[in-house]
Amino acid sequence: MSVELVASAFSLFLLVAFLYATVGHAGASGYLAVMALLSFPVTSIKSISLILNIVVASIASYKYIKAGYFDKKIFLTFAVSSIPAAFIGGRLLIDPQIFKLMAGIFLIASSILLIAKKYFSKQIDLEKPVPLWLGLGLGGVIGLLSGMIGVGGGIFLSPLMILLNWTSVRKASGISALFILCNSVIGLTGHLSAVGTLEKTVVLWIVAVTIGGFLGAHLGSSTKSKGSLSEQVIVAFLFLVLFSAGIKFVFID
Repeated sequence: MSVELVASAFSLFLLVAFLYATVGHAGASGYLAVMALLSFPVTSIKSISLILNIVVASIASYKYIKAGYFDKKIFLTFAVSSIPAAFIGGRLLIDPQIFKLMAGIFLIASSILLIAKKYFSKQIDLEKPVPLWLGLGLGGVIGLLSGMIGVGGGIFLSPLMILLNWTSVRKASGISALFILCNSVIGLTGHLSAVGTLEKTVVLWIVAVTIGGFLGAHLGSSTKSKGSLSEQVIVAFLFLVLFSAGIKFVFID
């Protein structure tokens, strides 16, 4: 890997971790996008994404839960089924071309969900309870897909919780952060049990996302006005990155 590529990847991983942490996510979809745009080997993408997700989700979980933005009951409703499903998904070895197609579709869907979360969510006065059967079902599906692709699943869970009035925007961030952490740890465990190898360069990317994730989570968990121009710019930027990377994975070899 050339010095220029290392520098570009380090800078982009740091930026993605920062931006995602400010809106309550660990950044797996962003890491997938960076690796797609920089043409990382397909075989290394899944493990790198999960490891970086674990780093940033750990920081975000601590920050949001410490700030009081968490609901244990809602978290468990999804996590009970997502955790074993993530292990199964992580163990599955997918053909590189199929993986690229799945990851590309995931990135495009993620870009749309980010916009939905930002522009169609509202602060609610009365939260609705999560139906147990639906929570377990969604948790299992999201967990399986997360393990297969190499993400934590928060990009799907967070908008659903908000749009269905199951919790507030801030609590959704805390729930999603720990949900992402659990899925990523278990998904990586399943993946390593199947392949048993890691890219050495991942150490550099861990440093990058640690810096970006800490700064972003600190900013996102602190009191700030919603709907600010800066947050709109962040969401718009992430949308463009995810959507363009998804198109590259699906349509460009």
